[in-house]
Amino acid sequence: MTISPAADAGPLASDLTEGELIARISGRLPAAPAWLAVGIGDDAAVVEPERNRLEVLSVDALVDGVHFDRAFTPPAAIGHRALAVNLSDLAAMGATPRLALVSMALPGSLPIGDFDGIIDGLIALATRSRLTIVGGNLTRIGGPLVIDITVIGTVKRRQVLTRTGARAGDDLYVSGTVGSATAGLGVLRAWTKRSTPEDTEGMSASAPAELDDCVQRYLYPEPRLRLGALLGHNRAATACMDLSDGLAEGVRQLAAASGVGASVDADAIPLDRAGRRWFERRGGDAVHEAIIGGDDYELLFTVSPRLRGRLKAVGRHGAAQLTRIGSCTADRALLLRQDGKDQPLPRGFTHFR
Repeated sequence: MTISPAADAGPLASDLTEGELIARISGRLPAAPAWLAVGIGDDAAVVEPERNRLEVLSVDALVDGVHFDRAFTPPAAIGHRALAVNLSDLAAMGATPRLALVSMALPGSLPIGDFDGIIDGLIALATRSRLTIVGGNLTRIGGPLVIDITVIGTVKRRQVLTRTGARAGDDLYVSGTVGSATAGLGVLRAWTKRSTPEDTEGMSASAPAELDDCVQRYLYPEPRLRLGALLGHNRAATACMDLSDGLAEGVRQLAAASGVGASVDADAIPLDRAGRRWFERRGGDAVHEAIIGGDDYELLFTVSPRLRGRLKAVGRHGAAQLTRIGSCTADRALLLRQDGKDQPLPRGFTHFR
C-alpha cells in the first residue's frame, strides 16, 4: 500500500460560493426517505419522529492537526472518520443511525478535489449505515479544517445501553482487537517523517504489506453498529461504551460511571499480530502501548455471569470477535494483571491533559 500526502494542486473550495459547495454535496446524496419532510435547501430540516423509539444524539468535531493530519490522511478517510466517530457513539448506546447534520469550517487553501473527497468518504459510510444527511452548515475559517457532525439514532426504551450498569462480578469484554489503529498511525507518521533509521525500519515507499490492515484500521474505522444493536436487543450487556481513547481509558471511565473497580488480564487482551510486532520492534511493551493508544472504536462492555447465555446468542450472529479480558470488582482499584503480578492500570489518552 503506497501512502501519499494529500494533494495541494487544483482549484480551491474558496473559489466557489456556499451555494455551489452545497450543490456538490446534495448532488451526491441518495434519494431522501419518506420521513424527511424538508431537507437540504431550507432554513432547517423537518423530520417525522419514529414511533415507539427514543432518540439518541451525539456530536463530535474533528480538527486538522488534532484528530487527523492531512499530510497522510486521504480526503475520503477524513470524511469517513468524521462520521465514524459519531456512529461509534450510537453503537455504544445500542442505537440505530437515522440522520446527521454536517458542519464544515473550510480553510481558504483547501482544494476542491479534497472537499469532494471528504464528502464522498462521508456519504459512502452514511449510505452503508442507512443514515440520511439532512442538512448542516459551511463556513470559511482562517485556521485548520474542522468537521463537526451531529448524529441522531433511535432505540427502544428498554434496549438503551449506558456506562452505568456494571456491577462487581460482571465480566469485562471487548470486541475485535485493540492497538491496531495506534500502530497504523505510527506507520503513517514514520513514513511521512522518514528521518531516522528507527523511523523507517522495515519500510519503503510503500507501507509493509503486513501493516496494511493497521493503517486501514486507523484511516477507516468501522463502528460496531450491528454489535451494539444486538447487545441492546438481547439485553446482554449491563454497561457499554466505545473505545475512542483506548482500552485503558475506557475501562477507567466505565468503572467510574458504574462505581466499581476492574481487574484486566493482560494475556487475554486481543492484539493484532502485526500491531504487536510493530510495538515490539520499537522496544515497547506491546500490551501497554496497545491499551493506552486510541482510535480503536471497538466496544467495551460488561456481562453478568447469569446473562452469558444471551451473549452466546449475540456471538452466534458473528457481529464481531468478542473476548473476555477481565472482571469488575467491589474494590475500586483498577488493576492490570501481567506476568503474574498486579499493577495499576495505565492511563490512556485524555483531552486537555
